[in-house]
Amino acid sequence: MKKLFTNYNFEFNKNEKKILKTFCNQNLKQIQGDNKYFAEIKVFNSLLEKLASDSEIIKLTKDERTRLKFSIEKNVEFLEKEMKKSWFLKRWLYRSMYTQYENILDNHFKD
Repeated sequence: MKKLFTNYNFEFNKNEKKILKTFCNQNLKQIQGDNKYFAEIKVFNSLLEKLASDSEIIKLTKDERTRLKFSIEKNVEFLEKEMKKSWFLKRWLYRSMYTQYENILDNHFKD
């Protein structure tokens, strides 16, 4: 059964906020200057502002939540694929990023 109301209030700890800030900055660097990504740029700038605030509870809009969740899921898939075909050192470096993003997805974005 589908939920009628979804809670868009999140309580990220200090580490999760830092990870999400760097993730948003990376996304913005990749899509900056391309006019077809105007909506994504607007969403990630808004996310950065909300993550930079000192409030414990961060209220996201539905669009922000879905775009962030989709981006993190795609990043997790990419890291998983790269870990499978890489050697020990590169796999070791990717594993920490993979587990951090996977934990954020499991703790906050699983429906």
